[in-house]
Amino acid sequence: MTRTFRVVRTTALAGVAVVVAALGFFAWQSFYPVQASGAWRYEVAWRSVPKAASLIPLEDGSLMVSQELRDGKGGILRIRPDGSREVVVGGLSKPDGMTAANGGWVFSQETGGAPVSLLKDGKITDLFHGENVQGLWNDGEELYAIEDRKDNGRLLRYRWSDGSLSVLRDRLDEAESITRCNDGRLLYTQKKQGVVRELKDDGSDPVVLAGLNQPTFLMCDQRGLWISEDSTHRARLLLVDPQGQQRTVLSFLKAPQSIVATARGTYLVAEGGRNRVLELLPPDVSP
Repeated sequence: MTRTFRVVRTTALAGVAVVVAALGFFAWQSFYPVQASGAWRYEVAWRSVPKAASLIPLEDGSLMVSQELRDGKGGILRIRPDGSREVVVGGLSKPDGMTAANGGWVFSQETGGAPVSLLKDGKITDLFHGENVQGLWNDGEELYAIEDRKDNGRLLRYRWSDGSLSVLRDRLDEAESITRCNDGRLLYTQKKQGVVRELKDDGSDPVVLAGLNQPTFLMCDQRGLWISEDSTHRARLLLVDPQGQQRTVLSFLKAPQSIVATARGTYLVAEGGRNRVLELLPPDVSP
């Protein structure tokens, strides 16, 4: 065996070892189970929900889920308590944000020029058009919408009373979600920058949280501010309590999206990267 052949073989084997190790690492990240911290627990509530994104629990125990599929393959699905499913709206492209409003549900489509629409009594009414609209928040008299675009996103406000549309912010970079907290603050995320900002009347919009890994959906309740990280590997569900202490409640998620509270004191989390919906059980709630 020549010296040159031995060198080539050794180099080739080393290359194979690196590739195998890399594949193993990514496989581990993809299949490693979700971890709950402390006394928190979780269960899989619904499986086989492709690209689950926004969630709205209904009074009858059903769940409305937007499925963020592209090219007209997305839609809004209703899952009843007995497990039966009904496509309420089909033919959508990346339906992402969804919020209850005016006795119905408003939904967005994260694609260019698509409308933000109201679904009510089986009828769909287009409210206004945007570019890659993702997050929605309804404040009663006003509806806020935010565009997920690189360097050119906008934060919009729609008034229900007269149908007027205002641009509150522009030139936003990958803004994804907006919500109002119990203390009155209106917060929004900028995914690429890894920050959460507070919308201010003077336009300053200070950073209230930084160092996050692709923050996407926000939700506020009595426990504090919930933040999901839209990463395909080792994503987290975070909770910042009213005292400002941040903790990781779930880890090793894959592209989690929205989180919503349920009537029985639990939470539902859309884990779009694994096509399922999780139920998160706080320490003080029995299974």
